Amino acid sequence: MGDSWEDEQGKGVPKLNVAAKPFVFNPNARSFTPGGAASVKTEEVTAKMAAATIQEPAPSNNAVDYNSNNDDENDPLWRAVYKMAGGDREKTEKMLEDPDSLMQYPEIRALLGGGETGSEKKVGGTAGPVDTKPIEKDEPPRAPAPSTGGASGSASGKAATAPAPTAVEDSGNGGEEDVQDEDPREHLNLVFIGHVDAGKSTMSGQLLYLTGQVDKRTIERFEKEAKQLNRESWFLAFIMDTNEEERAKGKTVEVGRAHFETDTKRYTIMDAPGHKNYVPNMIAGAVQADVGILVISARRGEFETGFERGGQTREHALLAKTLGVRYLVVVINKMDDTTVQWSKERFDECVSKLKPFLKSCGYAPKKDVKFVPVSGLTGDNLQKPVAASTCPWWEGLYQSGEHNTAEPTLISCLDALHIDGRDSTALLRIPVLDRYHDRGTIALGKVESGSVRVGQKVTVMPMKTQFEVQGITINDLPVRSAKPGENVKVKLGGAGVEDVQKGFVLCTAGKPCHAATRFECQLALVDLLEHRPIFSPGYNCVVHLHTAEEEVTVVELLSIESRKPEEVKRRPRFARQGNVITANLRTARKVCCEAFKEVPQLGRLTLRDEGKTIAIGKILKVLPTTRN
Repeated sequence: MGDSWEDEQGKGVPKLNVAAKPFVFNPNARSFTPGGAASVKTEEVTAKMAAATIQEPAPSNNAVDYNSNNDDENDPLWRAVYKMAGGDREKTEKMLEDPDSLMQYPEIRALLGGGETGSEKKVGGTAGPVDTKPIEKDEPPRAPAPSTGGASGSASGKAATAPAPTAVEDSGNGGEEDVQDEDPREHLNLVFIGHVDAGKSTMSGQLLYLTGQVDKRTIERFEKEAKQLNRESWFLAFIMDTNEEERAKGKTVEVGRAHFETDTKRYTIMDAPGHKNYVPNMIAGAVQADVGILVISARRGEFETGFERGGQTREHALLAKTLGVRYLVVVINKMDDTTVQWSKERFDECVSKLKPFLKSCGYAPKKDVKFVPVSGLTGDNLQKPVAASTCPWWEGLYQSGEHNTAEPTLISCLDALHIDGRDSTALLRIPVLDRYHDRGTIALGKVESGSVRVGQKVTVMPMKTQFEVQGITINDLPVRSAKPGENVKVKLGGAGVEDVQKGFVLCTAGKPCHAATRFECQLALVDLLEHRPIFSPGYNCVVHLHTAEEEVTVVELLSIESRKPEEVKRRPRFARQGNVITANLRTARKVCCEAFKEVPQLGRLTLRDEGKTIAIGKILKVLPTTRN
């Protein structure tokens, strides 16, 4: 066998993009928004929201007299919200403090933009308009002097909402004059993964700041809020983490999403939770990713905790490969910590331990993995190279190309990557991640193969129903078509929300994917439970297959593989941890799937049991469904 049970040699070799420039970020988060928000009528939305929400402070010796605030009551937006609130003035004021929530109401969208969906720029879920003027700053924010510990804090708070830019979206066609041609720049999905407290959310927030999406005033507010929680070094994580409970605990639960772009690429980043209890949420984010950002803490003790048995560094890296993440950029974070101080010895120690493990996951370290030392808290080596006076050894290291890294910063590493093998002429396959209703049923997902266009007929599997595509949006902008790799919202004419579910797949009409309950697969048993060390027919667990999640039963073990053909064991009664086997599996309900060699994105699977990943694999053959 080669480096991996998954043989993808020759695909997606990184290519240097010499024209790449720094980020121009366009973030959105909390709920899955496969694009980001668009940008229409920023000044109008901001002005109206500001007029409705900003009041003169009442005299300290008097209660606020709402009846005297004629300016607010004469404002059309205020009156519209007042009516929606059933005449409750206090409720009206609270609703006006959350512009994003208001935009779900058609009457508000119509009032602010002629029926278009917009959202005021919002950071961290905090009410009030954010300054949209150019940001004046010379350097990234630095952490306030911590009361205890080193200089580099960690923040793994909820993958919350990054600041959402002003957006306009019509869930349908949006009017022919508003529909745009597809952006020709390559799109990549990035997922930030790693052990809890490695600093994923802080790094994501720092990237947002460095790319000009968060102003100094907002940063100062987050610093104040973090200090009130006695978590001074977490302030940057608050950009991505809006849930108050998660801010208080500093633990990510959901996958936060944001968007940015360079002159040659467009990116969607996903800040995944690091705690073992939230691995299913991490899977939901990673299943769409093209590139993984594996965040490792260099702080003494933290690297060892995340990497040893029970830490999430190992499971996240393994899952990333299984879910189709082709490349890893391993960022050794917290290099500024007092226990590290940009030590080359510590960097080399972390790299030397990670390389053999990543190879065992199926990655080829010499071509699939890059290593970059960074400080998410200070911003060093994210957008600009660390100063030679701080880290004298890094310039020579990356210029030599050691560790497959020839670029100085995280951003330059990302811009140098390229994903090959995306075929817009193949059959359409869009696994559905979620759906909602807004003047029609909207399906959310990533175009894994083929292309989709407005007016096209699609078949929804496994239900075998057919609908017409009435609208497509990317980054909340209406477009005429979308190619592989794009995160899209697709409006399906005539479909109800019950017709489209998570795990369904949108397919080329008349040429759908398979929908089956039985398939033959190759599995690597990576970590069986201590009290269930035997894998045999009748074993029940949960299978994750693209965006689907179903109960599955082992029907039959066909063989235990070996490097020597003469040692392959046929029809074994059971298998143990470490074995690579071929087996037949059966799901409780039909799932959309394909053989891995036909459509890799629909042929990868992960088996989990009691909150633990026990096996990874690929589908070799889809078997006909039989009746009992």
